[in-house]
Amino acid sequence: MKLKHRLHKLAHWEYWSTFSIYLPLFPVWLYCAWKAKTLLFFHGANPSIKYGGMAMESKKEIYDLIPENWIPKTIFASSETSFQEILSELTSQTINFPVIVKPNIGLKGLGVVQLEDLNELERYQNNNDCDFLIQEKINYRNEVGIFYHRFPDEKKGKITGMVKKEFLSVKGNGKKNLRELVMENPRSAFQIKAIEQKMGNEIKKIVPENEEIILIPFGSHTRGAKFTDISTDVTEKLEQKINEICTKVNGFYFGRLDVMFENSELLQKGKNFKIIEINGAKSEPTHMYDPKHSLFFAWKEISKHWKIMAEISRKNHETGFPYLEIKEGFLALKNNLAIEKKLRKISSVD
Repeated sequence: MKLKHRLHKLAHWEYWSTFSIYLPLFPVWLYCAWKAKTLLFFHGANPSIKYGGMAMESKKEIYDLIPENWIPKTIFASSETSFQEILSELTSQTINFPVIVKPNIGLKGLGVVQLEDLNELERYQNNNDCDFLIQEKINYRNEVGIFYHRFPDEKKGKITGMVKKEFLSVKGNGKKNLRELVMENPRSAFQIKAIEQKMGNEIKKIVPENEEIILIPFGSHTRGAKFTDISTDVTEKLEQKINEICTKVNGFYFGRLDVMFENSELLQKGKNFKIIEINGAKSEPTHMYDPKHSLFFAWKEISKHWKIMAEISRKNHETGFPYLEIKEGFLALKNNLAIEKKLRKISSVD
């Protein structure tokens, strides 16, 4: 079975490492750098977000930019916040369990967990030495990623891709236990360490016929979600609503909105959704991860979005936004890689 999974990984580029996917595009990055007149052109993409959202950005600071009615209720807990202070904030904001907890500086859905009660939250805080966020759980079951950009000299932006995210799940047949069902599908088998850690002894139990179990309730490709390109479902009304929201996010021009929504019909009308996160310059055009797309399609989409980012950065620089010093920029990227490595270890993601 392990050999089968390794071969599957080799044959499907969506599971390849970030380095192997992006390295061939280095000449494109150099071209964009030449056009923007800086190697670190990502910095100017979103002036209000630290390093443009490429590295070390605070999620709390980004949430503070977004109109409150479009995001979940959120509590910031520093490494020095007491548990009693957290309890007081939960009561004040009427946030009930289960809650979603995530690192304040994080990426790719790593370190994001759902906690069911106060005991789990206290245990999380005791075992955590970093700043983190506690959010109300949005009870919409559906999630999409919407890639948006707007040039600084334009009033209207554009959606350049939309991806539907299917949470990692299995369906029982009344014969096999949860672990056996997980190992049948390469997509879930690649997440076995995290699933075993979460499920404990439940993983040995037989799953009743037709019972669906959500293994990881987060729309992260890194954590096993299946991505389906639904860019053709973008409507004028949806684009208008996203543009209306994003133009109110001061200094945001380029990135991806992760959105929970009630149903597709209402989403297309620009109604009944919540923005659970905004990602800046390091955002990927995640619709490229649809299994139907080739690696060449992915390279085309990455290149297109890099060129857009470079143009936005150049225009922001021309109106006075300073470029980042090389030394500081590479240090930020190095620190960000260290955080990613730490979060992967905590999340049991290879």
